[in-house]
Amino acid sequence: MATGSFVALSGQLALDARLSTIANNIANARTVGFRANGVNFNPLVSSTQDFDTVFASTGKNHVNLNAGGFTRTGNPLDIAVHGDGFLAYTGPTGTYYSRDGRLSLTDTGELVNVLGQPVQDVGGSSITVDPKAGAVEISRDGGVHQAGQRVGQIGLFSINLNAGFTRAEGSGLVPVTPAEQLTDYANNSIVQGFVEEANVNAVTEMVKLIQVTRAFEAASTYADKMLESEMDAIRTLGAR
Repeated sequence: MATGSFVALSGQLALDARLSTIANNIANARTVGFRANGVNFNPLVSSTQDFDTVFASTGKNHVNLNAGGFTRTGNPLDIAVHGDGFLAYTGPTGTYYSRDGRLSLTDTGELVNVLGQPVQDVGGSSITVDPKAGAVEISRDGGVHQAGQRVGQIGLFSINLNAGFTRAEGSGLVPVTPAEQLTDYANNSIVQGFVEEANVNAVTEMVKLIQVTRAFEAASTYADKMLESEMDAIRTLGAR
């Protein structure tokens, strides 16, 4: 197979990875607190021949950490995070971090998310209030108050995704490196009665989807023509 065919194949693989990323973003455009995925590609240069040949890499995923818009819900147990912080939840396989702050109380007074998983306090433990003691108020530093008493504090954490990460439930993220507790409540705070929308622009993602689809079709056409050219060359040489 000629080098051009391998170049076209590498391009198709890169476009397929980008296509999957865009499709996932569109699918989560209405997921509360979702952070859009992106993928970066670095060129791979081969000098095995008399000239350098550039191939597309398989790509490296990254997360767009820009904030989404806030929507007022009026539910006092809904919270949004202002700044760079993340909420921590205890999932089936351990702790994960999310900007989805839709909370509720269980019958026993435990503060949980929409999946029934406990939100963690600053020390990584769950938070429990008295379900019969009246309304719950949440201050900007995550303090949980009931009947005028501070009964807990929702943790805010900084996560570093540069070393790698995996996706968890909903808009959850699990970084490879440990998260750090945030204490700068001037720049990172909790807003009660709001939730954060996904930071996905569905229209922009649809435009990207069309562009990538057309690019993939062009790469496929090029690969087909390269194959036809090789077959013609084989037939011509074989006839001689």
